[in-house]
Amino acid sequence: MHFLVLELVEGDREKKPLLTGKYIEANPQFSPDGKWMAYFSQESGQREVYVRPYPDVNKGGRWQISRGGGQEPKWSPDGGELFYWSGDAIMAVKIEQGPTFRPGPSKELFRGRYFTEIGFMYDISPDGKRFLMIKEAGSIASEAKNTDQINIVLNWFEELKHRVPVK
Repeated sequence: MHFLVLELVEGDREKKPLLTGKYIEANPQFSPDGKWMAYFSQESGQREVYVRPYPDVNKGGRWQISRGGGQEPKWSPDGGELFYWSGDAIMAVKIEQGPTFRPGPSKELFRGRYFTEIGFMYDISPDGKRFLMIKEAGSIASEAKNTDQINIVLNWFEELKHRVPVK
């Protein structure tokens, strides 16, 4: 039996199981407004992304977001989209904002060979316009002449400000 566990920050900080199914249910991500919880489960025999209401995850429905595989869901900063991995593609689902949960169809944003170990797969910039990802070594080797070199940039925000002017 696998659990999604939320550690409460208030009170006695007791761990409270949210889902207690017999399948792997992992990587919970809460919507920016705190009303929805996206996660992946293997209940169908493969990893798929689902959404449930929060905090009462057992009332109000459950929606399967991915079809044909999905994992590592992440909400856009404004809650208007939900992203997830499917194979080597990042998928996006528009979410209609309102009192009920209404997901649109999944659409492929882009595809590529990126590092996909559990723990760090990708992240979204605060403005929701960029993704941070790590390329796989084989993918980098085909693009770079010297794969034994590591470039470290200190104060990269300052460098970014000089290269990309802020409007």
